[in-house]
Amino acid sequence: MTWFSIICGIYVLAAFVTDVRSMKIPNRLTLPVTAAGLLAHTIWQGWEGFIFSITGFGVCFVIMFLMYAFGAVGAGDVKLFGGIGAWTGLMFSIHVLVYSILYAGAIGLIILLFRRDFAKRIRAMASGLAGFLMLGSLQLVSQDKTLKFPFMLAVLPGFISVYVYMTAI
Repeated sequence: MTWFSIICGIYVLAAFVTDVRSMKIPNRLTLPVTAAGLLAHTIWQGWEGFIFSITGFGVCFVIMFLMYAFGAVGAGDVKLFGGIGAWTGLMFSIHVLVYSILYAGAIGLIILLFRRDFAKRIRAMASGLAGFLMLGSLQLVSQDKTLKFPFMLAVLPGFISVYVYMTAI
């Protein structure tokens, strides 16, 4: 991989620190880094680099925005993945997105298993799913019952996994 991935790795690390500390990824981190990714690719590779970067940005931003609309991630995560896409392009960033979602599922399951209210949460999820299937209700779980943790706990290992996999090929 190129130095673009290394710069993006530093960006992901900075977002990890801020998200774990405050459950927020600030605009003062995401917006300049995203713009710098678009600019760097455009300067070094011309229109081809711009298309590479804007495609990665756009697709990741839209996918994450849909996840944000369903309440799965925060707005900072949406902008973060736009930046990852701007620096690493479509294929790398989509892999990071998929790996991050898988890691998030595993982390959520581990947290759920070690909580005292595990059985109550499982019943509430089953009830919500039954209501969704029978009545078409879009709210599977009420917002006060959701399990929350910084998504960066999953994004950082997702990014590292993809980086190791892509450099090994």
